[in-house]
Amino acid sequence: MDIKPILSALGRHRVAAALIVLEIALACAVLCNAFFLISSRLELMRIDSGVQESAVGTITLNGCDGCSNADLNARVLGALRAIPGVRAAGAANSTPFGQRAGYMGASLDQEDKQWAGVLHFYMADAAAIEALGLHPVQGNPFAASDFQPIDNFVPSDAPVWVTRALAEHLWPGESPLGKELWSGAHFRVTGVVDNFAVTDPGRSEEGVAGAQWSVIVPVRDDAQSGSYVLRADPLDLPRVMQAARQAVARAVPEAVLDQQQSRTLSELRERYFRSDRAMAWLLVAVIAAMLLVTALGIVGLASFWVQQRTKQIGIRRALGATRRQITAYFQTENLLLTGAGIALGMLLAYGGNQVLMHHFEIARLPLPYLPFGALALLLLGQAAVIGPALRAAAVPPIVATRSA
Repeated sequence: MDIKPILSALGRHRVAAALIVLEIALACAVLCNAFFLISSRLELMRIDSGVQESAVGTITLNGCDGCSNADLNARVLGALRAIPGVRAAGAANSTPFGQRAGYMGASLDQEDKQWAGVLHFYMADAAAIEALGLHPVQGNPFAASDFQPIDNFVPSDAPVWVTRALAEHLWPGESPLGKELWSGAHFRVTGVVDNFAVTDPGRSEEGVAGAQWSVIVPVRDDAQSGSYVLRADPLDLPRVMQAARQAVARAVPEAVLDQQQSRTLSELRERYFRSDRAMAWLLVAVIAAMLLVTALGIVGLASFWVQQRTKQIGIRRALGATRRQITAYFQTENLLLTGAGIALGMLLAYGGNQVLMHHFEIARLPLPYLPFGALALLLLGQAAVIGPALRAAAVPPIVATRSA
């Protein structure tokens, strides 16, 4: 189809055409970034914690004046292990989706010249590692002698396990076994686990990229206290957790049981990602509203132009134009407007992402989201104009001529 008459017609309605182009451009920019944000949140919510969450629960105490680690752990763990159905219980400084603890900067050399990033150090005794179900897929299990006391936050020299993601980040393409880390102490990598998420994936300094940057440090069972993990059959875990809260409250009445943190890992995950789900649904609502407004704008403008061009449509029909040609005219016209809006919108989408990156630490918008958003708007625009185009094509030539 010759587009010169279409461009000429659009030139006589510059303001209306410019408004619809700007509306489509804004919709494209919002759509691309919103799709990216939703995808990022959904990907984060699907993160593998590395733990069978339906079988693991946590118990957290706040404050116990005058209590030693050994005494407190003996009372708490004794009470937990006495509960029917508890398979394992031990002390650990935290768990995935639990209280934030254990973040430290690390380097690959003792002189701190090779920065490794801010890593999460999980400190757990042998029973806690058993309760969490952690085991190396490379390297060796911890020996009894590997479990050491804590010297100013961490053991001064200890073997550790790292996650596969962290190993690939620190030593890409190399075996991490035998590699060393420094963080005010010396660590040697003796094993690699598939996955073990940090306490707050996506919220830490390293963002989504650092969601699996965990280091597991073996410590003695009296090295720390106040945070515990237990394991039970998934079907029995709700009953066990209820009994555990009651048993620990009786065993250590001078301590305060943290009811929010003393939950199953499944419950901690659900609560942790509550805001992400809310944001995702909010963005879905924004996308739906934006698409609806854009579609209504296209329908309204096309309907207005059909009404204004009744005489021209009638003349073309009288000169032999078919209904298909009339429909194609309006679809081509809309395609030009939508294409211009999409081109401008992709520039706005990229620019908007740069602003979000600068002010809100959002990741860079992947380029595939641009054509995806463009295709969605292109299909929406062509679908929205079908109704007005068909009404234009249905105008009888004689009626159109008499309405002049």
